[in-house]
Amino acid sequence: MILTPIALPDLPTALEQFDLCLDDQPLAQKAFRRIAATLAHVEDETLELSQNPRHQAEAVALIRTFGMGVLEQPPTNGYTWNGEAVAVQMEPSVIIHEIGHLQVCAPERRTALDFGLGAGPETGCRSEADQAMTVHGVEREMEEALASLQGILWEAEVNQPAILAFLEQNWLEGGANAQNKAHFVKIVSHLHRFGLLDDDGRPTRTLREADDATFLTPLCGG
Repeated sequence: MILTPIALPDLPTALEQFDLCLDDQPLAQKAFRRIAATLAHVEDETLELSQNPRHQAEAVALIRTFGMGVLEQPPTNGYTWNGEAVAVQMEPSVIIHEIGHLQVCAPERRTALDFGLGAGPETGCRSEADQAMTVHGVEREMEEALASLQGILWEAEVNQPAILAFLEQNWLEGGANAQNKAHFVKIVSHLHRFGLLDDDGRPTRTLREADDATFLTPLCGG
């Protein structure tokens, strides 16, 4: 949930300011501009996540290309990710977010309930999902951030209003201040370092490697 709402008339200025603060970070700026450009696809002045049936169908089609199964039910009936399939009766943005989780989680957790991160906001069987949690603290927070931005960039890649998830997941909280800029640059750099983003800031289909013990390490200290 967005912490500090931004009115639609104020959004272009906020995006321009964040873009300017990234002038010395070309890769992060490229990635951000892909997200900011999707403001043109926003259909609802309330800036709430899309409920468009076309976006829903596109999101389902996209997760299938990653080999993710589909459950035609809301996640409140069970899990957002049951280890094999996504419960797709939810916002298209949240469906695509699960691709980010698939890509950044350790291989041994790809078949774990909600990727071993504990119950997601939409998950109904919360105690069961929490019991399956194997990632905690800073590592969990960092993996959530990586999955968040990766999913948002996939939304941009398929011409959905990624800017809405960018706002909803509080990537613009704090605006162009140094701390917010550093966090965004760090996550972009990390995704790129491990091949999840290309040199133009576009998402790739790379999955985290099995022997990559350092995947989260650089983020934990900084």
